[in-house]
Order: sequence, then C-alpha cells, then structure tokens
Amino acid sequence: MSLPAGAGNRVITARYDGTWAGLADAPVLPPAAAVLVQDNTEAVRAVWQAATTPRETLIAAATRVGDEQAQELRESGLAVVRSDAVEPPLTGREPEAGRVWLLTSGSTGRPKQVAHTLESLTTVGGDQPRRTWLCPYATGAYAWWQIVTLSLALPGQDVLFVEPSELDRWPQMAVDAGVTAASGTPTFWRQALFRSGDVLAGLQLEQITLGGEPVDQAILDTLREVFPKARISWIYASSEAGAAIAVHDGRAGFPAAWLERDTPGRPRLTVQDGELVIASAKAAEGMDAAIRTGDRAEVVGDRVLITGRIASDEINVGGSKASASKVRGVLLDHPDVRWAAVRGRKAPLVGQVVMAEVVLADGSAVTDADLTAWCAARLPDYSVPRRLRVLPEIPIKETLKSDV
Repeated sequence: MSLPAGAGNRVITARYDGTWAGLADAPVLPPAAAVLVQDNTEAVRAVWQAATTPRETLIAAATRVGDEQAQELRESGLAVVRSDAVEPPLTGREPEAGRVWLLTSGSTGRPKQVAHTLESLTTVGGDQPRRTWLCPYATGAYAWWQIVTLSLALPGQDVLFVEPSELDRWPQMAVDAGVTAASGTPTFWRQALFRSGDVLAGLQLEQITLGGEPVDQAILDTLREVFPKARISWIYASSEAGAAIAVHDGRAGFPAAWLERDTPGRPRLTVQDGELVIASAKAAEGMDAAIRTGDRAEVVGDRVLITGRIASDEINVGGSKASASKVRGVLLDHPDVRWAAVRGRKAPLVGQVVMAEVVLADGSAVTDADLTAWCAARLPDYSVPRRLRVLPEIPIKETLKSDV
C-alpha cells in the first residue's frame, strides 16, 4: 500500500510529537484486531497500521468495552489488543482487509459495531488551507475518525489530540500548539467559554466546527462574537449515517430547500413523522437505504431544526406532552443562562413534571423564581419547570456531551 498523502503531517499526543510516518516503528498488530487503548498515543499507532497495511481494525478506549463485549469481539474473529496483553481470536477466519469497525455512541444501551472503511470515513477532499486541528473527541468515535482521516488524506492538516483528563486545560494546550481549527460539541464549547474564556479568546481560530448535539443559535452567536474571523460550521453526522449535513451560514438548522433534494454525491434528507431520515452513500455498510436517525426534526420557516433525541424529548405531564428541547431552548434564550438541561421527573398524580438544571453567568443575580417567570411567559403551563437547580459549572462526559 502507498503511504497516505498526509504522512508528513504533525501529530501531537500526550506522549508523541512527530509525523504520521514516524509511527511506523510501533509493534505490529494482529491482522484482525480490536485495539482497546489507554490514550491517543496508542490509538494513532493503530491508525497508522490500518492506513498502511491491509488489515481489519477496531479502535476504542479500553473503558468503553467490558469483558463480555471483549469476549464477543474475540468470538467474531478479532484479536483483542490491550496495552499489556493480546487475547487471540476465538474464531479462525481471514481478515476483511480495509475494514474499520466503529462502536456506536451507546446512548440507548451497550455500544454496537458498525462497518466502515477509511474511504467511507474520509469526507473532506480537495485543496484545503493549512491548519492545525484540535481533536478532543473520544478515541475511536465517528467524529474522532473524521479528523484522523482528514489529517491522513490531505497534506497540511496537523492534529493536536486531547485526552479526557486534559479537557479542563485544552485552551492553553491549543494556544501552545498553534491550533487554528477546532471541532467539538456545543457543550464542549460552552464549557470552554465558561471556564477559560480569556485564554480561548487568544486562539487564532480560522475554522470552528460543532456537532454531536443539537446546535442552537445562542452558541453560534456567542462563538461569532468571540471569533469574528473564523468560519463557523455545524455538522450532522453519526456512525450509522456518516457525515450527512454541513452548514456554514451561521444559522441554526439547515435550509428547508435541502429536503427531498436529489443531488449526486450528497445524501437525501427527509422528515418523516417529525424524525430526520437520511439516505447516504457514506453510511455504514449493512444499514437500511433510508436511515431513521431517532432525532427530532422540525421545519420552522425556511429552516429545519434538529432539536434532540425523540426518545428523550417528550415529557408526559398529566397527558400533556412537554418538549424538553423547547424548554431548554427557552432557558438558553435567557441572557444569564450559559447552559441548560431539561428532563422529566416522576411525580404523583400527573406522572411526570419538567425539571431543569442550569449554569448561570458569573455574578448573575437571577433566581429560580426569575427563571420560572421567564419560562411561564413563553411556554404553556405544563411545560414550565417545577424544579430548577443551579449547577456551579457545566457538566461534560467523555463523549463531550451532556445529558440533554
């Protein structure tokens, strides 16, 4: 196999600072392997072998795979490779050369495998400006692979990988490494602005990308204020559907004109019963031709807004159906609210009531009563939060998401 075009790009992890090609001296992996890594240094070594030799690979953080799933991986014909041991496959078969397995987010249960190739994971091509990217995503996630394949495929695309333990200090790391492009969830960006706004403002960002969660107008506007020269994009992508939507106009949602549009090389987008449905050539193998995403989509004027997961959005309050995403949107519209999460809470008589958690701006004097009144003026009574809790900081998981 020939070397990837980005072989000379710089790769920075907690334990490595060199080029992709400089990773060639890593120990050779089994030809079909699930590599369960401790950090991004181990991960990029496995990536380089997947990109330069015919093999079958799954890369994931060791913390994501339990003993039972590791046993199933071995039964499927994959060796399980850990930092300190290699467990051979329990089924003998030929490797599927070029196969890259991803684990789904596991938001509805244990992560499942979906089948890709490096080609299906590579969604950016052509001439691109030289950039140094920040990659804070969980190792082996679809968004992580998006940055990895960009750096492998195109010269001039360096990458700084951030470990989960480094999320509190990534802004200074990015400044030190000369990062000019960064990708993260809205929660990731909100937390960084809340904790390290002064340092963040010192970054010379040319490209900002958001995805992985509903992208609201408030976070887009805030990032525009802090980084007036950057191109700000939001991406809709998943392990199953691939990268399906990219919007660069600074507005939440995507143009309604894109619905039911048949354009060569682009996915077909529809909304069926309030759910976003995607048909894409970049989808994982073995998926339905039209993938029901499980995400609620709503046509508002000339935009289609993706507001959250259908399974967790509806809160049944005495037979009336409150929308967690709409309540969250109203709270985020308040000038003193920096982050919000909304969910149902069990209650006698009515079954559930709306509960909200918020993080307020530093020095805010807003009270629970103020926020309740704000919501009451904009929502039906059954959607007004009956319990409000103020948190000292924005919570974030290894996936860069909050429970929203």
